[in-house]
Amino acid sequence: MTEPAPAGPLAGLKVLEMAGLGPVPLAGLMLAEFGADVVRIERRKADRPFLAPSPPHDLDRHGRAVLKVDLKRPDGVALVTAMALAADVILEGFRPGVMERLGLGPEPLTAANTRLVYGRMTGFGRDGPLAGRAGHDLTYLAYTGILSSIGPAGGRPLPPLNLVADYGGGAMLLLAGVLAALFERFSSGRGQVVDAAMIDGASLLAAPFFAFLASGLWQERRGANLLDSGAPFYDTYETADGRWMAVACLEPRFFAEFARLLPLAGDLAARQYDRSAWPAMRTAIAARFGQATQAEWSALFGPTDACVAPVLALSEASRHPHSLARRAHVEASGGLRRPAPAPRLSRTPLRLAEPPAEGCPFEALGRFGIARTEAERLADAGILG
Repeated sequence: MTEPAPAGPLAGLKVLEMAGLGPVPLAGLMLAEFGADVVRIERRKADRPFLAPSPPHDLDRHGRAVLKVDLKRPDGVALVTAMALAADVILEGFRPGVMERLGLGPEPLTAANTRLVYGRMTGFGRDGPLAGRAGHDLTYLAYTGILSSIGPAGGRPLPPLNLVADYGGGAMLLLAGVLAALFERFSSGRGQVVDAAMIDGASLLAAPFFAFLASGLWQERRGANLLDSGAPFYDTYETADGRWMAVACLEPRFFAEFARLLPLAGDLAARQYDRSAWPAMRTAIAARFGQATQAEWSALFGPTDACVAPVLALSEASRHPHSLARRAHVEASGGLRRPAPAPRLSRTPLRLAEPPAEGCPFEALGRFGIARTEAERLADAGILG
């Protein structure tokens, strides 16, 4: 007899995700891969300016049932309200006041469903002079001080993709707050509002650097510190074939291995933390890396603890032997090669989110307490898609 596949750690959890861009969809994807039953609510005429038409592989929708609801009509708002009565979590990422104007703010929903955890994601938070302003990852990083620290000495601040505020400070902190509220609900029996702001989350990620600054261990100049390319043994170097190697041998024993293998000539190998030696050390390291290809350097350093790695392209990362051995990237529907769900749990493994099924998801609506006859009536009226 075949054992049934174990359910994910959040099996049985019902989540409503109000469609948006950035951190909320990533949080919805992760909750779905944790096993939660996630329904994504999209507007009938969604505004997706730079993603229209939807890309072939739209992870913002994978793993969920997707409903298109006309939220400008009372019956559409009533539908989402009714679904919220059966939900454990609602996620939304609109500007302050939008959900309230729709009649779907936390006050009426948490009053009707006292166990509801209402997760809110904003850029600047729900108060303060910037609360109502538009922004993106780069905007929030500019205000946190983080952006001023990213980039080469003498160069301009560089955008770190949208990984820091959107996904690190946004999605991950929203998830942490939601999971904490769900845990607290076991003892109190009550939900609560989780107020997450990308500017707050990004700042929190930089907390150690604020401590370094207060301790006199951080200079507010790009490329002047240990972890911002200021140190020649924590930087990237171009190879003979125009590729790059990343060097990160901070500890003396790792630096000694790096210096031996490179090799680093003269007395530079004994002067790792002598800042006066850093300019000559950087020049020497750059010259050596320019004498061989990335593949040659990878073969030399790969089996060692020198903390040197090839800078891979996204398309190369999934084919690296370590990724293949760990199945760190997996094949999803439609030939999408993507990172596997993470982290890995021993008893209740995560599931890979697949694209949503076509058509109206009557079964998903039923799990949220909506009768099929009512769903069909709303579909016929053009309120539900």
